[in-house]
Amino acid sequence: MKAMVIDKYGKIPLRLTKMPVPEIGEYEVLTEIHAASINPLDFRIRNGEVKLLIKYKMPLILGNDFSGVVTKVGTKVTGFRVGNEVYGRPRESKVGTFAEYISIHEDDIALKPKNISFEEAASIPLVGLTSYQALHEILQLQKGQKILIHAGAGGVGTFAIQLAKLMGATVGTTASEDGRELVQSLGADEIINYKTDKFEDILGNYDAIFDTLGGTALEKSFDVLKNGGKIVSISGLPNARFAKERGLGFLKTMLLSVVSKKLTTLEKKQNVQYRYLFMKPSGEQLRIIADFIESGKIEPVIDRVFSFEDAQKAIEYSESGRAKGKIILKIR
Repeated sequence: MKAMVIDKYGKIPLRLTKMPVPEIGEYEVLTEIHAASINPLDFRIRNGEVKLLIKYKMPLILGNDFSGVVTKVGTKVTGFRVGNEVYGRPRESKVGTFAEYISIHEDDIALKPKNISFEEAASIPLVGLTSYQALHEILQLQKGQKILIHAGAGGVGTFAIQLAKLMGATVGTTASEDGRELVQSLGADEIINYKTDKFEDILGNYDAIFDTLGGTALEKSFDVLKNGGKIVSISGLPNARFAKERGLGFLKTMLLSVVSKKLTTLEKKQNVQYRYLFMKPSGEQLRIIADFIESGKIEPVIDRVFSFEDAQKAIEYSESGRAKGKIILKIR
């Protein structure tokens, strides 16, 4: 099969090559991939930024979510059959959706929403699961609460705004003037132009923050929270709490405690709770998300569709930060 791979960590171009069609385990299905999406996680893996959490063998097929058609099922698979149209996010040890086929555990996929295309379906798994787990599981967002979602016009932001509104929250977001109309159409109540204004000087007394940027934006976000508020980040630094939850061991726990010391200090000073989210695959949650999409409560937002052969251009476009919504690779 054709696949886009890297041969080592670093900011190097993807290489189009031939790889064996993967074998399937007894609880796995083989899926013919029709579309995949580009996510910042792809170039974070390429750059070696997640090596502390998981190491991959080279050559490595990149790609973290997809949609496609089941072509073969394992002997103990009960939830799917050949011909099913599915979408999913493979578990972290089985990434590789920039390819013509993938073997994936049946627990990590769900039936594709019937009312959208393969390209639209491929845009959902990673951002949908990330948003669902951030808002429902970590922030435990309640109706009437106020949440700040950074980078509202981005891939995660466009989904998270819709989900937060569905949950009955008041949503603030940061966006450029070019993204204002989009985030407003998704339901954002308060929009801060990050190019001209400082969100930390305008916003305050928020119950929750969903950080997708990290760095100084994350640090300044602590000032926006009310006493006892919660902040979850997918771009900040993992801390000791995260290491203990994942059972990373004493040395890694101590290392993360040191590198995240500034965030821990801010957490205690502001009397808020900081959590780092490394999203987990879930077919069960994808079924819930599919219901939201089929009922018209949440809509996919796509910026651009690239051909499979232009995967490197798609990565570069994603890294530019100009995309409004998701970037898709059309594989079939």
